[in-house]
Amino acid sequence: MSETPTIFDYLASRFAEQRIVVWHDPDGGYEADLESHVPGGITVLRIEDNEFAAKHRVLREDTMTQFVLYRCRAVAEGVGNWLLDIELAYGPVFTADRDALIRAGLGLALPGADALIAEHASFFADATLVDKLKALLAPSDDLVTVQAKMCAVAIGQKEHSFSELTRTLLVQQSAGSSAGFDAMSEYGLADFHWSGAKHIYGYSSESPTVPGFILWMFQRAHDGFDVTSSNGARNLAIDFRSFRDSKRSAHAIKVLARKTENDLGYQEQVAEIPWDALTDADIFDAAERETIRRLVDGIVNQTMPQRDVLDAISTRRRDSFWFEDYATLYEALAAAAELFPAIRTGRVDFTSFDEGITRYRDELFRIDQLYRQFTHAYLTAEFKQPLDELADRVEAAYVTNFLAPLGISWQQQVDAVEQWRTLAVTSQSSFYEQYVAKLTKGGHKKAVVVISDAMRFEVAEELTSKIRGENKFEAKIEALLGVLPSYTQLGMAALLPHKMLAHSPTGDPVLVDGLKSDGSANRNKILNAVGGVAIQAKDFVEMKPADRRDLYSSHQVLYVYHDTIDATGDSAKSEHRTFSAVAEALDQLVDIVKKLANANATNIFVTADHGFLYQRSTLAPQFNLTVKPQGDQIVAEKRRYVLGRGLKKDSGLRIFQPEQLGLASDLEVQIPNSIHRIVKPGAGFQFVHGGASLQEIVVPVVSINKRRSNTVEPLNVDIHPESDKITTGQIVVKLYQSMKVEPQRPARRLRAGLYFGDQLISNEQEMMFDSESDQGRDRFQSVRLLLSKDADDANNQSVEFRLLEPIEGTDQWKKYKSVPYFIKRSFTTDFDF
Repeated sequence: MSETPTIFDYLASRFAEQRIVVWHDPDGGYEADLESHVPGGITVLRIEDNEFAAKHRVLREDTMTQFVLYRCRAVAEGVGNWLLDIELAYGPVFTADRDALIRAGLGLALPGADALIAEHASFFADATLVDKLKALLAPSDDLVTVQAKMCAVAIGQKEHSFSELTRTLLVQQSAGSSAGFDAMSEYGLADFHWSGAKHIYGYSSESPTVPGFILWMFQRAHDGFDVTSSNGARNLAIDFRSFRDSKRSAHAIKVLARKTENDLGYQEQVAEIPWDALTDADIFDAAERETIRRLVDGIVNQTMPQRDVLDAISTRRRDSFWFEDYATLYEALAAAAELFPAIRTGRVDFTSFDEGITRYRDELFRIDQLYRQFTHAYLTAEFKQPLDELADRVEAAYVTNFLAPLGISWQQQVDAVEQWRTLAVTSQSSFYEQYVAKLTKGGHKKAVVVISDAMRFEVAEELTSKIRGENKFEAKIEALLGVLPSYTQLGMAALLPHKMLAHSPTGDPVLVDGLKSDGSANRNKILNAVGGVAIQAKDFVEMKPADRRDLYSSHQVLYVYHDTIDATGDSAKSEHRTFSAVAEALDQLVDIVKKLANANATNIFVTADHGFLYQRSTLAPQFNLTVKPQGDQIVAEKRRYVLGRGLKKDSGLRIFQPEQLGLASDLEVQIPNSIHRIVKPGAGFQFVHGGASLQEIVVPVVSINKRRSNTVEPLNVDIHPESDKITTGQIVVKLYQSMKVEPQRPARRLRAGLYFGDQLISNEQEMMFDSESDQGRDRFQSVRLLLSKDADDANNQSVEFRLLEPIEGTDQWKKYKSVPYFIKRSFTTDFDF
């Protein structure tokens, strides 16, 4: 620990800047060893009724030597002090008491400095605190600023503004600690702090405490901060927003808000808040929970239209402090709000096989997608209970009103078809010829095929949106008619270059032009004939970038095999995680596409071997086939298909001859009707594939190309000022998103603030412009800014409202648009110490 500055140190510092120091030692305590305290080279003159002689010497005879004029008797005041002119010229007069040394060491020459040091003796007794305070002090500091900096030192920080002192106390209080305020109290600074709270925020209490201030602050926030009533209310409003917006204190504010809402009984009050007011309430967590409860009620009881639900969610996403805590629940609500109307209006009766395929490709897939999105969000939300009833309704609607009727209707078309093909879409068996061979013919272009096992059409459609959202790629999705049975070995074989597909005598492996097609080694033999190679996605991702580039450049065709969905769903132990596996797969596939693009790939196809059926609930008994498949020989029996010879007909199953399916072997194929399963021990019931349902056999192909840089059209946001003058402590500005968000016109993130030159003179608000509405009225947003104390300097001058946009790849922002304003206010602020 450092010590209080010594007399020797103090004199040395004084003589570094001046020639004469006058030392008053009224009780003569230092007279005996005076010279030991004086640095070498300094001449000591003892003043003992020789004032005039001393003055003559130091001012006339010896004007180069440095002197200490030591006086150990009482000194006359005013004109009776014959050395007064020297004291004034070379002041301040030095006295060797401890407080004076501290004051001198800190450079405090202000009136009242001695009293300040005496009043806070415990603070200045700690040499470590004094050293920290000295590092913060500036020559221009007044005693109020000095005390503010003492508070900062006491609680262990450098920032001394009242807002930063308050922020630290709030963060500590949220963690159950009062260490900072206890330290200020110990050093006699508590009264100073509370006087600041009264002067700056308007907080007044006979017995002020930090918990009391917190309760008062949240009450003011709940009441809406009447910023027109006082400067204190405006100051508190600005700082409260700062406390919530900053990563340093946002979590603490949430902790304190949850405690305070309980202390205020807000949890009981919130149920009485009208809907229009509730959508704007975000001070307390209870308002978010009540918003979710009412949205659930509106969806379940069909009292709230889909648009109103989505608008409310959009408003909360944009404006609510608590939204991210419940973002997963809101994802579920948005999906459910769209799912119920889609099921009610989705027509599942078909007049032809072709219509069934195209209707599912263009419309009905969305119901499966919404069901998956809702179910995944519900199962992964931290707080599931608010959605329990809604989840039951979703499950019943999906299975009873969509999945089962769709299966029955589609089965009529499956029963009627004689050949497993359609003019509506390309057959999966023709994938290589129609997509890869057409592109690579002549050897001038390369192709990459990513095969994600069990990525059904609705999953690929979401992948397409994610790829487009990267703003570096063009992506489109098309459908293939998947092979029957819709299982991995046959689907993977169908995607390879071939002229003929056939089951081997025992079913698997599937033969491609007579060659085995299972496993990377066998697939490589087939691909080598067209200059291709196969690799597992895991191995590709783990390669170094240079190795990935070499792999791509050295082959005409690259097949990347990805297996996250099927590996999870096909296991009875993990099939309940199917939709989580889909979410993981989507992220992985986006990453693979990026890595392929970085390896110089320009033509990428993402497809699948088959789709799948999945429902969260237990399968109803009527969908479990009680009949056991029979025939002359059963070579493979799964839940959704049978391979065999001489298979017996049954009303619950449809038999296909191999030639009907485009297969060259002698094995017949039997498929359970609709979504039925063959009862078997072992593997799970929720995740299945192999049958002829639309979810299983409408296979996606996503074609991806690098986008030209000029094909992305930035979304435009205009500023609509209602006036060009600011006459109060706040300003409201309308902003208009002139176009809706589209795949090639992504959302725009902006910051709004008021500037005087380059100085921010208001709070700053971040905004997201992401409306997909066709209606212009839906694309307006308003931002309200509160002027800070720095706005006083701009009174009667021009300022600028600015929108800033992020600089890609950095944490910096640049000006996007601005409009001028003129500040003309009749009062100034009291904002800080």
